[in-house]
Amino acid sequence: MTPAEEIRTAAQRLRTLATAASTDTDRTPTAHWHTKPCWPNDGNGPRYLYGDHLTRDDGRTISWPLLNRGGSPQRPSYMHGQHADYAAAMDPTVGLALADLLDDLADGDDEGVVNPWALAVARALNSQP
Repeated sequence: MTPAEEIRTAAQRLRTLATAASTDTDRTPTAHWHTKPCWPNDGNGPRYLYGDHLTRDDGRTISWPLLNRGGSPQRPSYMHGQHADYAAAMDPTVGLALADLLDDLADGDDEGVVNPWALAVARALNSQP
């Protein structure tokens, strides 16, 4: 497999996993993941993982749906398969490699033109809380 084929294969795998993880098993959209502390004043403690936001009739936005479930002594926490597969695929080694790639692309090509997809990835990452 050539390097270009490896890159395209990885990109296709990432697209497949991301597409599967963008909805819950009941087809609820889960494309905008974010976390919130389990306890209001404990920013360094455990956090809930949510898949998106829901706008209520009164205009308030709430986090929904919860992606991690369970979590009692009788029932360990879990995620639906498509979310867990995506989270596992995007482990810290992928994050570090992506950070290296973004650093490499930050200054643009020989003419100084910045890759628009690299900029889109950076903006998506920078918009996370």
